[in-house]
Amino acid sequence: MSSGETNLSQILKTLSPELNPGEYIFQSTNDPSQFDQKDIVGLFKEKEGVTIIISKELADEKKIPYQFIASWITLNVHSSLDAVGLTAAFSKALTEVNISANVIAGYYHDHIFIAKKDAEKAMKTLIELSKQLA
Repeated sequence: MSSGETNLSQILKTLSPELNPGEYIFQSTNDPSQFDQKDIVGLFKEKEGVTIIISKELADEKKIPYQFIASWITLNVHSSLDAVGLTAAFSKALTEVNISANVIAGYYHDHIFIAKKDAEKAMKTLIELSKQLA
């Protein structure tokens, strides 16, 4: 199993951002077992409860309240978990165009959840960041 790229310049050149289809919401629950594991996009245990990320469609179906509707961008470059500077680089680029980034690092890829209204602008910004270094 490959541990991923660590060279920041190489990572940024090959970001390959992809806008995943759908809309997503974040919610806190004390009982994540109420959700089928296949329906959970992300899960993180905090002392206040378990944060889950699910589709807006499922939340609407289950009448789960939410305040933030997100789009999900995957950076398809396989970056190492110990690569230094990646989150800072794309966060800086998104900050410069007034986009908030909610970041989750998976083993293979980084995932950015941004406000639905900012999806296209975020994609353009990430593609431009990658092109600047190519």
